[in-house]
Amino acid sequence: MLDSEKNKYDAVIGLEIHIQLLTDSKAFSADYTNYGDLPNSNISPVSVGYPGALPKVNKNVIEYAVRLGLALNAKIDRNIVFSRKNYFYPDMPKGYQITQYKYPICSNGYIIIKDKDKNEKKINIKRIHIEEDSAKSIHHLSKNHTFIDYNRAGVPLLEIVTKSEISSGTEAVNFINEIRKLVRFLNICDGDMEKGSLRCDANVSVKLKTSKILGNRIEIKNLNSTGNLKKAIEYEISNQINNISLGQKILQQTKGFNADTGKTFKLRDKEDINEYRYFPEPDINPVVLSQEYIENIKQHLPVLPFVLYKKYTNGLGISAQAAESITENKNIVAFFEEVIKHTTHYSLAANFITISLKKYLNENNLNFSDIKLKPEYFAQLIELIEEHKIIKLIAENNLLPLMIDNPNLSPFEIAEENNFIVDKDLSNINNNIKIVIKKYPGKVKEYKNGNKALMGLFMGEIMKMTNYKADPKLVNKLLLKILDE
Repeated sequence: MLDSEKNKYDAVIGLEIHIQLLTDSKAFSADYTNYGDLPNSNISPVSVGYPGALPKVNKNVIEYAVRLGLALNAKIDRNIVFSRKNYFYPDMPKGYQITQYKYPICSNGYIIIKDKDKNEKKINIKRIHIEEDSAKSIHHLSKNHTFIDYNRAGVPLLEIVTKSEISSGTEAVNFINEIRKLVRFLNICDGDMEKGSLRCDANVSVKLKTSKILGNRIEIKNLNSTGNLKKAIEYEISNQINNISLGQKILQQTKGFNADTGKTFKLRDKEDINEYRYFPEPDINPVVLSQEYIENIKQHLPVLPFVLYKKYTNGLGISAQAAESITENKNIVAFFEEVIKHTTHYSLAANFITISLKKYLNENNLNFSDIKLKPEYFAQLIELIEEHKIIKLIAENNLLPLMIDNPNLSPFEIAEENNFIVDKDLSNINNNIKIVIKKYPGKVKEYKNGNKALMGLFMGEIMKMTNYKADPKLVNKLLLKILDE
């Protein structure tokens, strides 16, 4: 497709995100929610829909929903009403799903994301509602049969439905990344898309830039990674524009996404809302929340990632990239908050965490929770670097690993024991400078004739000779003095 044709259209995207809650029991029964347990081991008459089995609301589900709604600046409905959504699939044992229809617990929220140009963009949220998950259909164990694991039936979900204000696959990924970060900070979901605890459906349509009329939307179901989300949306946008340019009509459909081919495929024609025959759930009385209950939850919310990002970039002068990296993980935030109580070199501390420390963790296949670094000792490491008592390269490659292996020793103790402290001996440094200058007489002549870029060569050679323990500023000063003689 020509770019000129594609540029005539705008993409209009809305997301539906299902968040599996970190409760010990299911939404309407006492069954456990442990992931990975033996099939059909966490079930009861309620979760498999036996006649006469009565559901009971899990109070933690209500609290988690309020927590998320407040964090997303939403209105909290104090009157909670459940409904039955009727459909007949093998993975829905009752023949209906307990959910919310006309009266979601949260509505009219918003979140700030970054658009494709890294500018802030507000995405409005229509609703957040409570519902139960379906069972899991297993197709790969037999060519002739489908197996059902009912462990997941009744697991509590919160569904976030956005307004159709997302314009690209990149923005969709940024949105779900912000949601994943948020639910982890709130401690209501682990955000693991591979396990299915965070799942996303995307509603995609296109329209002419000159028109206010929206095209028919395609719903792409069960996108289980940010990579697949982006690829599916981008393919569907191009596919719809291509079909329209060929004179074809876009039919409202539900599709899947094949990660191997990178293409979407039809599952079924899209159901209308009235096909689900919603009606109020007769076995669950409405739940009424007091304003005091909501205020108490609000007062105990943690500081949220977006607020921390602003604090770090605007208040502490940390780069946007480092601030984004720190706020991805609430444990790293807690660590960094302790570190900056012991040092004012905020940018160096942030960069050392997000670059040097993360590099070590990745190379050793570790998570941040696997190590026991003390924040005050990490701050001391930053001070040693800032005061030129240890070279940053030595701090990263040698001292940091030893600190991780010996968490009860201070960085200064480790540095002294291993002879990492910067050498400030003038005679040693001058001798090394003279050796390098004697080694490269031609380069010295080029430098004196104006090729100042050769300073890097001289510095590198001298630092190698001192095993990177010489003070670079002192080396630079003495080297300049000798070269300019």
